[in-house]
Amino acid sequence: MTEISAIVAELRDRAGKGAARATRRDGKVPGVIYGGKQEPICIALDPRVIWAELHKPGFKTRMFDVDLGESGKHRCLARDVQFHPVTDQPVHIDLMRVSADAVVHVKVPVHVVNADKSPGVKAGGVVSLELHEVEVTCAPDLIPGEIVIDLDGKDVGYSVHVGELGLPAGVTPYHVGAGAAVLTIAPPTVKGGEAEAPAAQA
Repeated sequence: MTEISAIVAELRDRAGKGAARATRRDGKVPGVIYGGKQEPICIALDPRVIWAELHKPGFKTRMFDVDLGESGKHRCLARDVQFHPVTDQPVHIDLMRVSADAVVHVKVPVHVVNADKSPGVKAGGVVSLELHEVEVTCAPDLIPGEIVIDLDGKDVGYSVHVGELGLPAGVTPYHVGAGAAVLTIAPPTVKGGEAEAPAAQA
């Protein structure tokens, strides 16, 4: 099951750049909830709530129950967060409504584990991650939080393609073929005709 996080937001009564600036002056982050064959809703969130969620794994693969008090709750996916170019603070967030029978397109991050247990890496092989995320289509409650590739025991020449990821039933790659490379362990860099030895550990 997809993880669901509950967050609290406030309604904003006006849209537009002026209203958004006023929201920021009040110390809140403006946002919008859209989709689900309903009218968009302008909201405001505490920036600390957004930062807390951003620092959890899988921000764009988790579901959010956005509580608007008397205006009800909306189950959403985070689609975009805009940041200030100088302060790097969040300045706007887009949330998309989803229903249980919806089909969504989500980019799922690829996470590599146990590279330190790979004979190929120990021999100087280079892990080349060709796809840092894989876009999939599925029902909202089937969204994988991450795709894990375990390199324990894997040697130089090992590779993983999209069709070998073992995605859960009901989760289908989108806009990428089964033969697309996700990860390879490439041979060590060669200098002067000999493989360069891995750096000694201090």
